[in-house]
Amino acid sequence: MKEEVVIGIGSNLGDRPGNCVKAIQRLDAHPDLEVLKVSSFYETEPVDAEGGWFVNAVALLETSLDPFWLLTLFKGIEREMGRPEAHRRGTPRTIDLDLLLYGRRMIQTKELVIPHPRMHKRRFVLLPLYEIAPKVEHPLLKRTAEELLLTLQDPSRVRLLPMAHTTR
Repeated sequence: MKEEVVIGIGSNLGDRPGNCVKAIQRLDAHPDLEVLKVSSFYETEPVDAEGGWFVNAVALLETSLDPFWLLTLFKGIEREMGRPEAHRRGTPRTIDLDLLLYGRRMIQTKELVIPHPRMHKRRFVLLPLYEIAPKVEHPLLKRTAEELLLTLQDPSRVRLLPMAHTTR
């Protein structure tokens, strides 16, 4: 059975927008994934991370892969694109792929927590999510992306990048 999945995409090393586009293209090329929508790209100041400003986006996918296989796929793409396998949390990265929502599932293991435990606290996640899926509901909080964004207390700066990317 196919599920709709929401992912976060980010980069703060090298060609940040280009890295995000390449990651999206790699995801879309996978036979068990379809990229349905991709938000605009946003430039965001680092939150709990070192290095320069990030380029962030959110994508809506459809997949038949289970969440743990999807996580393995994400880690493989990150490695292929130059992110070290053993990296310290918060270090700069060429690409970061985060599984934010997997349908309405809730998972809590050492390897994976869904919904992403900080997604509802981050402007760089909620703003692009609101752009592509304002009515998607956080399964634990029972609030839509729109509702979460309206009550968000995150003071970090996020600005729309004035560029078009070549994905959906």
